[in-house]
Amino acid sequence: MNKNEFTEKMAAVNAAISDTQLEQYTRYAALLKTWNEKMNLSAITEEEEVFTLHFFDSVLGFAKIPNNEEIKTFADVGAGAGFPSLPIKIAFPHLEITIIEPLAKRCTFLKEVVKELGLENVNIVNARAEDFASEQRERYDLVSARAVANLNMLSELCIPLVKEHGLFMAMKGSSGMQENEGAKDALRILGVKLENVCEEHVGEHTHINLYYRKIAKTPKKYPRAFAKIKKNPL
Repeated sequence: MNKNEFTEKMAAVNAAISDTQLEQYTRYAALLKTWNEKMNLSAITEEEEVFTLHFFDSVLGFAKIPNNEEIKTFADVGAGAGFPSLPIKIAFPHLEITIIEPLAKRCTFLKEVVKELGLENVNIVNARAEDFASEQRERYDLVSARAVANLNMLSELCIPLVKEHGLFMAMKGSSGMQENEGAKDALRILGVKLENVCEEHVGEHTHINLYYRKIAKTPKKYPRAFAKIKKNPL
């Protein structure tokens, strides 16, 4: 989508943006394309595709949360090039964002984006999610992950970070409901229940966003070391 279409669609999902915010998205897209020439950040770098498949898709996941204005703290696990957290931060600047990314070179890119766009209250942490969760467990109103791992593994990396009564947002492709079915034991053990499912059609792609409410504290033995999670998912 072009910038006019993007602006219209953002307004239609209650995420209206100013000219200044549109310029931030434009600068972000340019940085992504430039930096992608020296490191692997995304297969999608053309501006209109970035606005559609990265920016709008990211914001849409957050925009569909009822009463999202009550969300203050937001952690993004394995954000890669900053999705979904940074597009959401641009549209909803009140959020306090923590990005957990294990690759140092991607953290360097993310810090450059934050600096260039003048974003405040963004904390970029170069760490593995399971290590970070052992220190910062149950601190966030919302925790998300987009295209990181299968849900039965991903849930153990993300849910320990979610506050009681907070939300885990798993942004999945067309197989989202199958992944949910395969992760039912893990989700129950980790203390969440499925609250909402949104199937979205973005460009030619079908995306399924799964929203889980934290209804009980996660047992302290989770998350385990990643090797154990991978070898023996819950």
